[in-house]
Amino acid sequence: MKRFLGVAALTAVLLMSGMMGTSLSVKAESALSVIYPPPKHETIAEKIFFIGTASPKKPVLINGQEVINRSASGHFAPSLPLRMGENIFVVRQEDQTIRLKITRISSQPEVPKTLTFAPGSLTPAVDLALLPHEPICLSAVAPPNAKVSAQIGKSKILLIPQIDSVELPANSAVLTSQTRTQDQQNFGQYKGCTVLDVAHNYGRATFTLEQNNQIVTSQSQGQINILDPKDIRVVEVVADVGVARTGASSDYSRLTPLPKGTRARVTGREGEWLRLDYGAWIKAEETKFIPGNIPPQSIIRGITSRQTKSATEILFPLQMPVPIEIKQQEDSITLTLHNITAQTDTIRLDADPLIKRLDWQQVSPTQINYTFVLNYQQQWGYDLHYKGSNLIFSLRYPPEILSISVAESSKYDNLDDLITDNVTKFDDQKPLEKIKILLDPGHGGKEQGSKGATGYSEKKANLIIAKLVRDELKQLGAIVYLTREQDQNLSLEARVAMIDKIKPDLAISLHYNALPDDGDAERTQGISSFWYNTQAQAPAMFLHDYLVEKLNRPDAGTFWNNLALTRPHTAPSILLELGFMINPEEFEWITDEQEQKELAKTLAQGIKEWFFKVESAQMKQDFLSDRF
Repeated sequence: MKRFLGVAALTAVLLMSGMMGTSLSVKAESALSVIYPPPKHETIAEKIFFIGTASPKKPVLINGQEVINRSASGHFAPSLPLRMGENIFVVRQEDQTIRLKITRISSQPEVPKTLTFAPGSLTPAVDLALLPHEPICLSAVAPPNAKVSAQIGKSKILLIPQIDSVELPANSAVLTSQTRTQDQQNFGQYKGCTVLDVAHNYGRATFTLEQNNQIVTSQSQGQINILDPKDIRVVEVVADVGVARTGASSDYSRLTPLPKGTRARVTGREGEWLRLDYGAWIKAEETKFIPGNIPPQSIIRGITSRQTKSATEILFPLQMPVPIEIKQQEDSITLTLHNITAQTDTIRLDADPLIKRLDWQQVSPTQINYTFVLNYQQQWGYDLHYKGSNLIFSLRYPPEILSISVAESSKYDNLDDLITDNVTKFDDQKPLEKIKILLDPGHGGKEQGSKGATGYSEKKANLIIAKLVRDELKQLGAIVYLTREQDQNLSLEARVAMIDKIKPDLAISLHYNALPDDGDAERTQGISSFWYNTQAQAPAMFLHDYLVEKLNRPDAGTFWNNLALTRPHTAPSILLELGFMINPEEFEWITDEQEQKELAKTLAQGIKEWFFKVESAQMKQDFLSDRF
């Protein structure tokens, strides 16, 4: 997952030959060291933790106060409050001293003390293009108790002081359970909105600031353009995967990715972002403009399907590639096509091992929903792409573990006997034979990940545990892939590409955790799991609970999270955070070789148990459906 720790110098660690060739000594040296924060650090947090180590036999002082809670090896992680501005901390053990300057900065723009606008505060800050009658909102930061207005063409807008507002916490606050909103006073912030009904390029907005008979004017950086609805501009997605979002920045949530070739009309622009006709935003660099003024619309008639060795493929013949969306539920998956109208009379969908039924509905004149009702609750991934103007939608079959045929199941009079007999077979053979599992040791190369008290990096711990889990899974018969087998640079895109190419039955990205600056590193421990697509929720929950129970580890939660290694939809893809590198006690558990072996064995057993649980549920459903 995203790392929150800043980059600090890696302290010397002793490399030794041993387990997997990557065993490392992480015992504290006698020298005092502070791994985090770095000597000059800026933060908006109200407090900050100090991750470090020193001789366990002698006290450590921070600004004269002894650090009480330390691990057996001398590691520490206390949190101390920060005042606004510079904060000096002196960390000392006997004659060893480390001096740190931590600067707390405000998350709000600084209000000018003279009659002027705050630099960079005038919006729009980037070029803005909208349709007629859409709200255009302007803002500025200026001294309190002033009169602020703006002019766009002949339209004048009075900007109102925004004294009271509600501040939302960052997404990372979920990890520290600090998700309450905060009421705050924003002296010096002014906002106002208007609408323009005539298509025209109005240029930059002119802002006027008045106070004590003095007047200051300035212009916005961005220009304002009202589009002519008759001027139709169409773009085509040229990226392999077009990243669609709910708004015009990467801060906004992702929507279903758009396949290469998708076409849509542009209805707005904000800087480098384009708004498409169905409501999503996409970066302009992921598209190209198409000549002509014909709206991208299609009709659809007959739909066909075919069964391959690993999936059912549904073919949607279209006149042109249109925007799509996917919605997954526990026992169904809905494909939405935009800018499309049905002339459908016939659909071919034969008896299918995965799909029970296909329902469809024209929910608006330009939108159709296709809902695939599934035979089983556990989904195994999907894929979709355009081949010319034909949309090919693939739903993956479940892997076969127990391989019980209808003929075999018919020999049993009751379900308990069926499952009991096959549990024995499951345990006697290599239970994960033919099951493909991909393990991703997080970070690597220049990407250190989080660091423990001695400077020992997460990337090394991730690789050690991945190799141990791989060996355990191979003993159970699994086919195991690692995204990296050594310390190397490997992009997130390359890791995702491996998942999409291999299409494993389960993909797990292995990590150890950290916290934002305002977290409590001293008291936060435990195992957490992360998922994004519906097919990944069950293994994320199961493996999290299994590890917590079997290893008697603290529970750090299960999260839906928009991460690069949880987003792949071609397979159940999850991310596990197996402990907190920054917690002194848990860091010793993380780096203990015997505990690493126990963790790897337990995780491999948990994976086996999850596959068996899913297969048993499917067997039960098949058994009952054959008889009723």
